[in-house]
Amino acid sequence: MTDHTNLTIGTYLAARLEQIGVRHYFMVPGDYNLILLDHLLKNPALTMIGCCNELNAGYAADGYARATGKPGVVVVTYSVGGLSALNAIAGGYAEDLPLILVSGSPNTNSAAEGELLHHTLGKVDYGYQRRILENVTVASCVIQKPGEAPGQIDEMLETAMARRKPVYIEIASNIAAAVTSAVNPRTLSRPAESDPGALAAAVEHAAGRLNGAVKPVLLAGAGMRPWGVENAFRGLAEASGYGVGVMPDAKSTFPEGHPNFMGIYWGPVSSPGCAEILESCDVIVAAGARLNDYTTTGHAALIDPGKLIAVGPDCVSLDGQAYTQVAMAQFLEQLAGKVNRNGASLEAYKRIPRRPPAAVNGNPTDPVTTRALFTRVQGMLDGKTTLIAETGDSWFNGAFLDLPEGATFEIQMQYGSIGWSVGATLGSAIGAGPDRRVIALIGDGSFQMTAQEVSTMIRYGLRPIIFVINNGGYTIEVEIHDGPYNVIKNWDYAGLVDVFNADEGKGWGTRVTTEGELDAAVEKAMGHDGVSLIEVVVGRDDCSERLLQWGARVAKNNGRPPRFI
Repeated sequence: MTDHTNLTIGTYLAARLEQIGVRHYFMVPGDYNLILLDHLLKNPALTMIGCCNELNAGYAADGYARATGKPGVVVVTYSVGGLSALNAIAGGYAEDLPLILVSGSPNTNSAAEGELLHHTLGKVDYGYQRRILENVTVASCVIQKPGEAPGQIDEMLETAMARRKPVYIEIASNIAAAVTSAVNPRTLSRPAESDPGALAAAVEHAAGRLNGAVKPVLLAGAGMRPWGVENAFRGLAEASGYGVGVMPDAKSTFPEGHPNFMGIYWGPVSSPGCAEILESCDVIVAAGARLNDYTTTGHAALIDPGKLIAVGPDCVSLDGQAYTQVAMAQFLEQLAGKVNRNGASLEAYKRIPRRPPAAVNGNPTDPVTTRALFTRVQGMLDGKTTLIAETGDSWFNGAFLDLPEGATFEIQMQYGSIGWSVGATLGSAIGAGPDRRVIALIGDGSFQMTAQEVSTMIRYGLRPIIFVINNGGYTIEVEIHDGPYNVIKNWDYAGLVDVFNADEGKGWGTRVTTEGELDAAVEKAMGHDGVSLIEVVVGRDDCSERLLQWGARVAKNNGRPPRFI
């Protein structure tokens, strides 16, 4: 481990980041954070990743946190940097990701001396960035005294990891280099612990309810992932014999080759047979389920709340009773030892006839379609693939691919910020390391939001495969509510790679319009040692049937007339 004696505030922060397993941080320089960056660079265990803008750096930290399970760190300058990163940090809050936003800030003397400063709102009030960010973080601090810095930094890092939410650290520009304490022993990451009485009572109540049920099932939600409880959930499935449905944003939290797997539960657009079983059962153990309008298709899912055993990160609720300070992993592990085996839901699922998907046997000269594209993507997947699906039709095509064991699927479904996937691809590729291949599925409208970060992938020698699906607009918005605002200016997406290479990078891009061209592009991309960007040109109305159904129901939910009391 790096020598951590005679530390400055900047090197103390770097040492603690190293201790908790962070190996990269994402940054955009500005005059209020330059000295801080100098001191972070003194730690050889950390690698600085320079991004094109702060929003993309935040998205990259999001992808890094997903890939590693460690905090994603963003370092920005004051106001113009911190407020640019705000949207990405908000996404991390919504998605339960431990992001650490570190911002440089004005000299500690500026406020006291009434100085009017650049990059600010034009008034002598330099606390507004923290006040704004308090809405999307669970803890924040402003470091202005060297003696207090170690305690403040340690508290922020511990809070981010314990609560799996973003935190904010502000470091004044004139004290980043101030000398402070050495890194003294302290454990900053502790597993969540239950209150023994609450845990026992929750397990007893849930087991009694399940053992009296006729056809119980399990439902895997995205809220499992931040707490690392996938193995505990799988243990409960194997002990109980219950059928397992997986919510779309929780795809890859439960093996799709497992005999208990019934498919994706997404209300009316679920996998064949999955909704029929879940919605007709008498008890559902829903672990980390986020039942919002997107995951329930405009609240059209037919789940009776009275059937739910809702398992959150630190609370279990059923039959109108809440058991607090009950850690999810401990609850699932102990429940597995209390339930009777009952395969009724799984047997019922197996009796439902399901048509196998029709083969796609197009000719090489046939125009490419999204269906043809995702047939090829299916063939690219293995146990070392991370699949990233941008908000839009990629959700619906990606969620119903068959994932091999070990493959992971990432989606930002609670927050749904279009453009997220480009930065997330950068962060995921860095966090996952060279042994995993990241494949990103991005619509053209989303890609235009954050396209410049492909240059950062080229800069750092990464090798993701990016499919940009060019259909001339915001297809997901078209299916919710169409209008001229959903049409965008077309770009030469494949040609951007040459711009970003600038005669020194190894990026490769191509545009495909036929199935034969797509096959050739996929073959080359799989062997290419660098970024591959494949622009896939499809028809404007070429989208999945599930998106059509989903969009209509979400539009109906959005369009309800106001009710006045």
